[in-house]
Amino acid sequence: MEFFNGLPLFKWAETQTASDRRAVKEVLEKLLYSCFRLDSVGLDHGELSHAPKNVLVNPRGEGCIVDFESASTIRRVANVTSLLQYFLFGRISRTIHASRIFPRKGQILKTLTQYKQEPSVENFNRILTVLGLAG
Repeated sequence: MEFFNGLPLFKWAETQTASDRRAVKEVLEKLLYSCFRLDSVGLDHGELSHAPKNVLVNPRGEGCIVDFESASTIRRVANVTSLLQYFLFGRISRTIHASRIFPRKGQILKTLTQYKQEPSVENFNRILTVLGLAG
């Protein structure tokens, strides 16, 4: 356990401007990798659809998932899908102008459905590609 000095995700998003699309994408990509690692080991955080209080971002753009008191190895993992749903359709989506940064909503939803049915490396990479995060 360590201290992570950062702002709640929503507060961090409020500090970003429309020109900070790259920063938003970088933070999302790093968080998605963290979520995928959790999915890979079978640990569902349980509250990433409420990311404002469970994700912190420091000034260097590094995200940290916190508060694992509701985590479970029994529930079906949904960390990647929960976080993306929050970014794309939750309260934060308007703040970061998600529809401009990630305009391919239909294709994104299709890849999320595939990932939810089979959370594999290949399907995770498809998500990154459709989001424009795969480099």
